[in-house]
Amino acid sequence: MLETSARLLELLSLLQLRRDWTSVELADRLGVSTRTVRADVTRLRSLGYPVDARPGVAGGYRLAAGTAMPPLLLDDDEAVAVAVGLSTVATRRLGVEETSLTALAKLEQVLPARLRRRVEAVREATSVVPGAEAVLDLSVLGVVAAAVRAHERLRFGYTTHGGAESVRLTEPQRLVSWGARWYLLAWDLDREDWRVFRVDRMVPRAPTGVRFRPRVIPEDKVVEYVVGRVTKTAWRYRARLLVHAPAAHVAARIHAPLEIEVVGESACRVELGSDDPDQLALWLTQLGVDIEVIEGDELAAAFDRLADRFRRAAGNAPGDRPPPEGPCS
Repeated sequence: MLETSARLLELLSLLQLRRDWTSVELADRLGVSTRTVRADVTRLRSLGYPVDARPGVAGGYRLAAGTAMPPLLLDDDEAVAVAVGLSTVATRRLGVEETSLTALAKLEQVLPARLRRRVEAVREATSVVPGAEAVLDLSVLGVVAAAVRAHERLRFGYTTHGGAESVRLTEPQRLVSWGARWYLLAWDLDREDWRVFRVDRMVPRAPTGVRFRPRVIPEDKVVEYVVGRVTKTAWRYRARLLVHAPAAHVAARIHAPLEIEVVGESACRVELGSDDPDQLALWLTQLGVDIEVIEGDELAAAFDRLADRFRRAAGNAPGDRPPPEGPCS
């Protein structure tokens, strides 16, 4: 017979597995009497688990929804499925990326080594269509998210946009998901100032174990600061555009960091950048609307090159060829 604590965990696992159980079914699965089942249900209730009881001969028990989320017991396959699912959601633009990432960090912290290897095997065996999204190193994201959540100083190697490498010691404040990239807002202890780091350029070092008191920054200020730093310093080329389309249309179609200023119902001003103006020009043509370059000579030149390329491609179209010579009618 199981000890009381182990039996309670087994009972909780059974209640989470199926919606309804009779007391006889639970007693048979646990190898105890129905009286012991009733006593164990009372203990679970005292721990905050909302177990409902149905009276009568066919009565039984059901784990109901309560006011707080109780701890879940997952078997091996379920734990791996949840971890892989959270990994997938963390790379999508669904509005819950950071929440998924912190949940994943909590789960991976307690996963047995054998299950961590299974999760990593799924990740390594998965390919991403080039250009669909950035490939994220979720192990790095998990380490950073855990440090943010635990208010623990984070040391990491960092490669700047220009290729310079350094080691940073920071107090990580907040992760920000923007477009296909993740950014960390942190207080740089060596520079005594706020810094924004691209997570894909970070290589975490050994945990420091040093806790800190986080600085209070309103959520809107965090996003505003990161947006300002990224748009002004992260890109080699920057441009301002007048786009003849609603701001919502532009934001939904361009999956890259940008600032949008509403001009009217059918126009907006956009500030954005890129390391490659030719690639940026090609992206912007996918909007399918008229665009005017306000600032950004490099982007204007890139549009000229792209237009020449399109004209050359269209030059061989059947409609542009002279009619064949033949007898006059």
